[in-house]
Amino acid sequence: MAKKKKDDSLTEMSAKVMELDREIFALRNELAINRKLDKPHLLKFKRKEKARLLTTMTQKQRSKGVS
Repeated sequence: MAKKKKDDSLTEMSAKVMELDREIFALRNELAINRKLDKPHLLKFKRKEKARLLTTMTQKQRSKGVS
């Protein structure tokens, strides 16, 4: 069974957010240079995935009482 995002530690989630930031940057860079993306849906998908991770991280921090 696949591991859910909520089972990850905060440091693992932070690493995933940083990786998504790099991927989003690369996609936006490619869009700016070429004016076209091979898979334009990936940009929206990765932005939403990052938002989901950040939301989960915030919920975890609040439940633990960490600011």
